[in-house]
Order: sequence, then structure tokens, then C-alpha cells
Amino acid sequence: MHSLLQLLIRLSFFFIFFILFFPNQTQQTTLISPVSKDKHTNLFTLSVYLKTPLRPTKLLLDLSFLFPWTVCGDTATYNSSSYHYIDCDETFCEYLGFGNPSLLCQDCYYSNLTSSHCSSPATMVCASYPANPVTNAGDVGYVLVDTLALPGLSRSTHYGQLISLSNYTFSCAPSYLVKGLPKGVTGLAALGRSKLSVQAQFGSALSTSHSLAICFPGSSKSTGVAFFGTHGPYFVFSKSNKINLSKNLTYTPLIHNPIGITYDFPISPPYNEYYIGLTSIRVNGQHVPINASLLTINKQNGFGGTKIATRTPYTLLEPSIYKAFTELFIKEASSSRFNLTVTNPVKPFKVCYSAKGLMVTNKGPKVPIIDFVLDRENVVWRIMGANSMVRVKNKKVDLWCLGFMDGGVKEKTSIVMGGKQLEENLVQFDVESNRLGFFSLLTSHHSLSCADFKVTDFAKHIK
Repeated sequence: MHSLLQLLIRLSFFFIFFILFFPNQTQQTTLISPVSKDKHTNLFTLSVYLKTPLRPTKLLLDLSFLFPWTVCGDTATYNSSSYHYIDCDETFCEYLGFGNPSLLCQDCYYSNLTSSHCSSPATMVCASYPANPVTNAGDVGYVLVDTLALPGLSRSTHYGQLISLSNYTFSCAPSYLVKGLPKGVTGLAALGRSKLSVQAQFGSALSTSHSLAICFPGSSKSTGVAFFGTHGPYFVFSKSNKINLSKNLTYTPLIHNPIGITYDFPISPPYNEYYIGLTSIRVNGQHVPINASLLTINKQNGFGGTKIATRTPYTLLEPSIYKAFTELFIKEASSSRFNLTVTNPVKPFKVCYSAKGLMVTNKGPKVPIIDFVLDRENVVWRIMGANSMVRVKNKKVDLWCLGFMDGGVKEKTSIVMGGKQLEENLVQFDVESNRLGFFSLLTSHHSLSCADFKVTDFAKHIK
């Protein structure tokens, strides 16, 4: 009888494994989620429905962390009738990817969650290691399974019914891990390249594409959108026009970082992140002098290269790149075409200009255009003033400051493209085809913004 029970348990593990990670033939099912920008932290959030009964839930939008997590350290912060743990089987727990090989299981009796399953000591369940990618604080948690739902999108571009994922698998995290994150956030939506990402879990369960596309809003007063399970179309509405932006995407390959997983949490494994092949930077058409070796990934340690991340509000540049970049920007901005003179900066910025007399259009302040050149001159990601400059206005100053930062010597990646430079861009993360598509709505002839997707954030007023 004992052997039969063990066999049934292992078969149940295999069934969960098969449902989660082996999709059938791909079909078209588009799910959407509102994307918002927090005005205090300049970080992006994603809205979902979670638990039973379903409740609007605001999560940090993150493009790098290995797995999703939600605060559920006590019944006051996590109350659902459908959650359950995953019983400890070290082989399966290790495959799930939440834990350290030296500590794959934990006794859930001390988790503070009310569960009859954990009513006695020595009940072992799969362990997890959630972390805050902004503060790098991390802790030990537990793997949970519960219901997650997103609105479906009909062909007419209207909201459809909620589509539920009953076996959404995530980490339970202590409440202090949300410190430093936007107000109202109760967890993290992992949208990286891992099998535990939100798009991968939905894609596998619904037999749809694992593709993800995000339009990042440029203001806390507007709402963007994330599309799950489709390569398009992505429709925006401009006056009486209905425009499919999937036709405007420019593509560049996603680059693989070969370094394997490390278990020194809270660092995510580099192969889970989105690297692109940046080959040079131009300011006003002039090339920034950069040591070319910094733009490639070192195959021995994974250092260098360029990645896209949302954990930082502004693009981080390796110190020597930052110095050369800012020097060239100041030089070009002082030319007769712009005639701009730097003024005393305000922290955290180092290059600022007086807003007085600086011409501003729907593409932002008129400053030198920055080009991120990809694929050896073949593809260019153009950064207009709205994406390169940050307005700093209070009773004492009124400035436009260059929204790029010195990443310091501790940052392993030479260029980390941050949130400011992603605003009002539609970005498609296509892991299946190993490519990234992008389009700046600021360059459109229709004066578009991410708000033109007409999505309402159902979790916007969560306190």
C-alpha cells in the first residue's frame, strides 16, 4: 500500500509538471493586463486577479527575476480558499526552480498560513527564495499554487471574460519584501525568460504562445498594457483610426548569456534576462567612443553586454561609457543647433539644463537624439527627448536632466536599459523566436501614446 501511495504521489507530480511546462499545439488566445507607472518610484506595475474569490492585485512588473512571488506571510495579507502547498519531493522541487539544491524543502508548519495541510510539525513542502530586485533583500519562503486570472481580448478588441489559471505557481514571501516598491504592490510578476514566468505559465496551461508584448506608459496618469499569448495584432485607437502596431515593430535578436544559475540569491540567473546586441551609441549622429569589449558578454563570467530591465528607472552605463556619453552629449547640446548650456544639476542627475527657453514638442524637449545601434548598424533604437530627459520642477528649480546614470563598478552588465527609456515604447519579447521587437509611439505620425490602447487599470485604486 505504501509503495502504491508513493507511485500515485509521483504520478501527480508528473501530471502537474506536464500541465505547467509542456504546451500542446499553439492556438490564439490573447490575454491582457493593465500596466501603470508609479509616480514616486518610477517603477512599473502589472494588474491581475488573484485568489478565490478573485481580487484585483497589483504586482511589480519585473523583466528579470526567476519566479513570481506574493506576500502571504499571514492570513491578514493572504486570504484565499483555493491555495495549497506542493508536497516535498526533492527531485520535483528542484525541477520547479524555486529553491537552493542544498535546501529544497521547508516545514510549512511555521509559515503562519492557516492550512489544515500544515497543522502538524514536520510537514515538508517545496521551499522558495523570493527577493526584491530593487533593494536586493531576500528571504526563505514556500511554493504555493493558487488561481490567477486575466481578461481575455476578443477580436473586436473589447474586453472578454476572465480566463483563469487554476495552477498558478508562485512563492509565498514575507511582507517586508515589498519595502521600496510602489504603494499597493503585494508581490512581483516575473516576466523574464524562465519557465515560471507569468507568460510561460499561461502559455503552457492554455496551449498558447509564450510571447509577451508591453506598452510602457510615460506617465502615472495614463495606463499601458501587456499582451500575453499573441504576436499581434496590437490595436491602438487614434481618433477614428484603428491602427495595428504589430506591423511597425523593428526586430533584433535576443542574446543568450551563457552563465548558468547561481544560488546566491537574490541575484537572478543571467540567462533569464533579456540581452540585446548593442554595438554602438550615437549622439546627434556622432559615435560615442566605447571600448568594444564592454558591449559583448564575457563567456567566462557573464559580465558586459546590454540588457533590458525595469528594476531601475533610468538606463545604467558602465563608468567609462557614462563619462564618454555625457561628454559627447554636452558637446553636441552646446552646438549652434541646440545652443544649450549645462546648469547646476540636482541629484540623482549630473547633467541638467534650464527649462527656460528649451523648446518642447510632443516628442519631448529638443535635445540631441540618442541612437542605440544594434546588429552592426542595421537596426537603430532611437531615443527622443521624451525618453532621454527628465523634468525636475519644484519651488526652487525648473530643469530638464539627462536620464542616464553611472552604473558603478558593481554592476555586471555594461548597459542596463531602464524604465525611462522604455516609456511610450511597445516592446515584444518573443522567446520562442529568440527576438525582441520594438516601436516608439513617439515616432508615429499619428501622435500616439500607450494610453491609446484604451485599457483601464482595475487595480489602480488599491491602497
